[in-house]
Order: sequence, then C-alpha cells, then structure tokens
Amino acid sequence: MKKSSLKALPQSGELSNNAKLPSVDELKKFYRDMLLIRRFEEKAGQLYGMGLIGGFCHLYIGQEAVVTGIQSVMKEGLDTCITAYRNHGHMLVSGIDANEVMAELTGRAGGCSRGKGGSMHMFSIENGFFGGHGIVGAQVSIGLGLAFSHKYKKDGGVSIAYMGDGAANQGQVAESYNMAALWKLPVLFVIENNQYSMGTSVPRHAAGEFYRRGEGFGIKGEQVDGMDILAVREATSRALDDIRSGNGPQILEIVTYRYRGHSMSDPQKYRSKDEVENYKHRDPIDGVRALLQSEYDVSEDDLKPIDKEIKEIVREAADFAQASPLPNESELWTDILVPVEE
Repeated sequence: MKKSSLKALPQSGELSNNAKLPSVDELKKFYRDMLLIRRFEEKAGQLYGMGLIGGFCHLYIGQEAVVTGIQSVMKEGLDTCITAYRNHGHMLVSGIDANEVMAELTGRAGGCSRGKGGSMHMFSIENGFFGGHGIVGAQVSIGLGLAFSHKYKKDGGVSIAYMGDGAANQGQVAESYNMAALWKLPVLFVIENNQYSMGTSVPRHAAGEFYRRGEGFGIKGEQVDGMDILAVREATSRALDDIRSGNGPQILEIVTYRYRGHSMSDPQKYRSKDEVENYKHRDPIDGVRALLQSEYDVSEDDLKPIDKEIKEIVREAADFAQASPLPNESELWTDILVPVEE
C-alpha cells in the first residue's frame, strides 16, 4: 500500500466549530447546491461511459464545498469568476440551468455555449461566469483582466480566479500576482488544492506553501479546509471584505480532495483506495447533513424532498441533453471566398 504524503486534515465528520453557524435555510441551500453538483457529476460520468459525452471530462466529486462556499458570499450580478476545465460545479452554482450545462457536455445546440464549448470550455457571461479554460493556468491572467475591468469601472466587483495546484506553478500565475499587487486589483486568487496535479502529488511537484506564494508581492494568503463549507465561506467572506475595501488582492489555498480520477480516462494508479476512503470520511455533504441533524434537529425524512428534487433535476437534464439537436452544420464551418487579384 502506498504511503500518503498529503496534507493532514481533521478526520471527523463534523464541520468547523470556529465558523459562524448559518441559519437552517442557508444550510439547507448549501446541502442542496452541493448535492446537485454531486448527482450531476455522477450522471455526467454515466453519460461519458455511454459515449454520449466526448473529449475530456473532469469531475468535481469531493470538492463541492469549495465553489459552493465561495459562491454563497459573492455578490450576484456584480462579482465575476473564471476557472479551469473542472468547471461543471462552478457553472451550476453560478445559476446556469442544469439542462443547459448537461446539453453543453453532450455537444448539443441547447447547451449554454450552443454545444461548441463542451465539458472544458463552457461559459455564461450573463451569470458572471467567464469560462472554463483548457490551457493550464491561462484563466488566471484572464481573471486578472476581469479584476482590472472592475477597478476601471469602479463598480465594486471582485474577480474570483480559480486554479488547481498544478496551475499554481505556471509562470503566468506569478506574473499575475505581480500585476495584481502593483495595481491593487480586486481579485481573489483561489487555489483548489486537490493534492494531485493530474497524477503527481503536491509534495512531488511544488515547493513551499501555495498560500504564501504572494508574500514577495505583499499579497496576503490563507490556507483553508476545503472539506468544510463553513470554513470556506468564512475565509472567503473575510477576504472579499478586505479586497472590496481597496486593500488589493488575496490568495486562498483551499485544501480539498477529488474522489474520482483527474479525468474519466485516469486509472488512478498513483494513490491507494485506502487514501480515497480516508477522505470520504470527511465528505463535505455528509458534514452539512450531520450539522443539520445535530444543530437544527433536521431528520433524514426532512431532507428526502431535497434529495428527490435533485434526482429529478438531474434526470431531466440528461433527458433534455439527449433530446436537444446537434448544432446546425452552418454554425460549424463556413465557406470563405477569398478575392483573387487579377
């Protein structure tokens, strides 16, 4: 059995005792949003196995607390976000309809990008989501541009630039740190540290701590338990308040874990089953369910309507995707006539 050299996080199923306890309605919404991501991704994995989703497909299962916690304190209609290719969960919590996201995965005209983006490159400007991006680290510098736009327009918005631990090593990320600090741009750099850059563990590919990499530029950073949605939410709220106050960028390294492979084609031979199961003991959805039961006396029966609703949403999304037509051929290519000089 392979010995894990990953970060040690608390192994209880409880959430942080230090975070402010939300209302029961807020907590139920967190549960619903995370469950939607989980069930949606499970269905996406099934459709991929059936050959209905082509190309690459990167699932977010296990990391649901990260984007759900961050999105819960963003200003809707004002803040913007951008991420890499593990982006289905980000789309869903940004308010994009599950039908449109699933149709996009299957390359159908009913998708949010009309079937042309697929799993890795979908976007929705109307919802402040400026895309998943397939080039590792490239989205960070684009996120910097979004932050510049917020500052230029003086609209009070913040750009959330997500990246993985592998992307955090890219040179353009350091360049973005420099420019963000130099111009005091309103940007929150979020490193979703799921502890593997494809199949290479963080101790083997990264020196030092990700959240401290901005210190040379004067950027504050914090490391957060990404399996605890309340810890994510509280840290993000503090960071956004500070950024909105004009104090420049911040970095959050959110330590999380993906239960599935890097992509659907990943055999996962680089980690043991015991390691994966160990993290599942701190499942973020189970943590919220336990908190609802212990603090608000919410029973399993009380949560069943939510579970049923999510199953129906995901079933409908899969049906919608398969029923939606393929993009019209006229949108895929065009005959270009080039005038010839006589």
